[in-house]
Amino acid sequence: MFLPLMELDSDLQFEGMLADSITAEDEHNFLVHIDEKATWSDGKPVTADDVIYTALRLTSPVIGNPAMMYYVFVGVGDEGYTEKGADHVEGITKVDDKTVRFTTKDPMSLVTFQNSYARYLMTLPKHVIEGIAEEDLKSNEWFNHPDVVSGPFRVTDFDKDHYISYEANKDYWKGAPKIDRLNIKIVEGSQLYAGLKSGEIDVTQNTMSAIPMEDYESIEALENVTPVYGDPVTNQSVFIQTANVPDPRVRQAMLCAIDRGRILDQLMKGHGEVIDGFLSSASPYFDASITPVSYDPERAKALLAEAGWDSGKTLKFYVNSGDSTFINAASVIAAQWAEVGIKADIQTVDFATLMATATSRDYDVLAVQYTYAPVDPYADINWLINMEDSWTSYVNADVNDALSKVQVTNDTAETAKLYSIVDKKVQEDVPMFSAYVISSLGAVNKRLTGVQPSVYGFFNHVEQWDVK
Repeated sequence: MFLPLMELDSDLQFEGMLADSITAEDEHNFLVHIDEKATWSDGKPVTADDVIYTALRLTSPVIGNPAMMYYVFVGVGDEGYTEKGADHVEGITKVDDKTVRFTTKDPMSLVTFQNSYARYLMTLPKHVIEGIAEEDLKSNEWFNHPDVVSGPFRVTDFDKDHYISYEANKDYWKGAPKIDRLNIKIVEGSQLYAGLKSGEIDVTQNTMSAIPMEDYESIEALENVTPVYGDPVTNQSVFIQTANVPDPRVRQAMLCAIDRGRILDQLMKGHGEVIDGFLSSASPYFDASITPVSYDPERAKALLAEAGWDSGKTLKFYVNSGDSTFINAASVIAAQWAEVGIKADIQTVDFATLMATATSRDYDVLAVQYTYAPVDPYADINWLINMEDSWTSYVNADVNDALSKVQVTNDTAETAKLYSIVDKKVQEDVPMFSAYVISSLGAVNKRLTGVQPSVYGFFNHVEQWDVK
C-alpha cells in the first residue's frame, strides 16, 4: 500500500520505488529525490512534505516507534525520539517540493543509508492524516483501511491470524495492476504443499513462506507448479559464548570436528552452501578465496589437547524448537563433538526463549537462522561480534577497525576487502560459525505470469502479475 523510498531487486541492486534517486553529498548528508510522477491514489502528488511528516511521526515519543532506528539523524535523541511536541527534525529537511536531505550524526555509507533507512521508510499522505491528533494515530481506524495509498493495492479486509485481502489501486501511478485482487494467506508451513498442489495457493516466496525441508521433493514433483530456489542468504549461524569458551583453540576444534558438507547434503539435500564467517556467495562482498575449514577430527583432538580441554565439561547448546531440520543437525554436531571429546547438552527452546538466552549470554553455544543483508551486513555483524555486550562477548581490534572503515567507504572493492578481514578473523577466532547457508524454496503456479519468487524484490512489480 505504501511504497518504500527504495528497494532491493532480485539482483541485489537498489531500485527506486517512491524515490527515483538517492545521492550522497558527503558522509553525513543524503539527498532523496521523489519521483516526479509519484502520486497518491487521490491524484495529489507525493511530496517532500509527506516524507518529512512521516519521519517526524516515526520519531515521536508519543507514537513510540519500537524500531527506534532514527537515532542516527541529527535532532533525534539516542533513544530514537525527538522531544515531545517537536514540529521538525533538524536532520531531515526540505530542499524543494520533491527533495529531502537526511543528515546523520556520524559518518554513514550510501549503501547503509539506502539499505537501512530508504528501504524501511514507508511515506504516509500528510494531507489525509495530519488532522488526526498524534495520540490518536496508533488507534485510528484509517490505518486499518487506508483510502489513500501510494502503492498498487489497498486493504479491503483482514484477520491478522489468517489472511489479508487487497483490491487493486486502479490509479496506481506506475500502472494499474493486472489482477483485481490479491490475497495473502497466513498458514502453517506444513500446509503449503497441499495448497500448492490443489491450486488454493498460487505462489510462495522463498523466505516468507517457510516450506518444510521434507516437502521440497514433493513440491518439485508437482506438475502445476514451478519450483524456484533462492540465493543462499539464510545463515544457520552457531554462536559461541567466548566468555565461557575463552580459548580460540577449543573453538577452532569445535568447528573442524563438524562435517558440515555431510550435514548440508543429507539434511538440506545440497540446497545451500558451506562458508566461514558471515558472507555467503549472494553478497557482492563475498571472498571466494576463503576456504571453509574442513572436517578434520584428528586436528580437533590435537587442538583440544594443546588447549588442555577438560573433557568432563558439558556445553549447553541452545537450538530453536521450531526448526526441525536444525534439531537434527544439532544432534549430528553433538555426536561429532563427542567423538573428539566435547560433550554438549542440546536445549530445545521456543524462539522467544532462544532470543532471550542470546541477549542474556547465558549459554555456551546457540544456533539460530539469521539473514545478514548481503549488500549491507554491517549493523548485524557489528553488534553480534564487535561489542562487549554482544551475543558472543567477542571483541577484536582488527574487526573493529575494518567495520569502522566500512561505514565511510562507498567503493565496492574496498568494502569487500574490509569484510574479508572480518570473515578471516572470524574463521581464525571462531566466535561464531555457519553450519550452512540455506537456499530456500519458493514456488509459483504455472497459470501465473510476471511472477518470479525471489529472496529480494519479490513485490517490486506486483502490478505486473497476471493470470493466464
